[in-house]
Amino acid sequence: MSERIYDDIAAFILVAREQSFTRAAVKMGVSQSALSQTIRNLEERLQMRLLSRTTRKVSATELGERLLEATEARLEAIAQDLNLLRGLAEAPSGTIRISASTLATERILWPKLAPLLTRYPDLRLDIDSNAALVDIVGERFDAGVRLGEQVDKDMISIPIGPRERMRVVASRDYLRRRGTPRHPRDLTGHDCILVRMPTAQAPLPWEFEKNGEKINVRVSGRIVCNNQEVRADAVRRGLGLAWMMQDFALPLLEDGDLVPVLDDWSGEFPGFHLYYPSRRQHSRAFALVIDALRWRG
Repeated sequence: MSERIYDDIAAFILVAREQSFTRAAVKMGVSQSALSQTIRNLEERLQMRLLSRTTRKVSATELGERLLEATEARLEAIAQDLNLLRGLAEAPSGTIRISASTLATERILWPKLAPLLTRYPDLRLDIDSNAALVDIVGERFDAGVRLGEQVDKDMISIPIGPRERMRVVASRDYLRRRGTPRHPRDLTGHDCILVRMPTAQAPLPWEFEKNGEKINVRVSGRIVCNNQEVRADAVRRGLGLAWMMQDFALPLLEDGDLVPVLDDWSGEFPGFHLYYPSRRQHSRAFALVIDALRWRG
């Protein structure tokens, strides 16, 4: 079959839906006689009668209905894909809105997306650094960034960073005064610097895993703070133990300011993911953002 048959099938679909050669010809911008000849050629090529013609109406035959059901959705999908490809060939422009935590914004989004702004002057970014789990559809965001385990199952999700670990850290001075916990349950006797998410009433429990055993410990302390820098300073001052993501804790440990605690209970979990509600009809700008953020480690 030649490539022409696809145009002929598209013409047949339009005639069948309009139930009129006249209306279909007007929409296609061709003469009625030319359209009639196109359908006759298609019927001869397929060796089947597709349309039943009367003086008042044109309707699909039984075989025509089957062809209509088999091809209409596929041709629409091809048309959508072609429109997407045409968009990809154009210069990216427009605003991409993303909701992300402060840590993800500072460590992943900005370093990877800043070069796009230099390369594409018509591209704009609107990044909302928010610790809350935002309804990206309701708030009209193009995408969100959260830890993989926090992403709703009905979202498209791609990793944009490595797997993560949570580390318990402390100052040497604090451990000299209070002793070193040997088991997660020992934390109940220590001052801990707590974290509370905006959508939660109580501070987060600290989660641990070792050899398949998982333990959640509800710790207590005099400080509740979501700011990583403040929590790190409180730990340096010997005010308690902190539970923080390895990406933030590692420089503090490497500098020798703090020491790790309960590291053998520090299991890995899915890292940051970009998530969004649909694969279809993405703009050139959004496709570039996805490609720039995709984790390739």
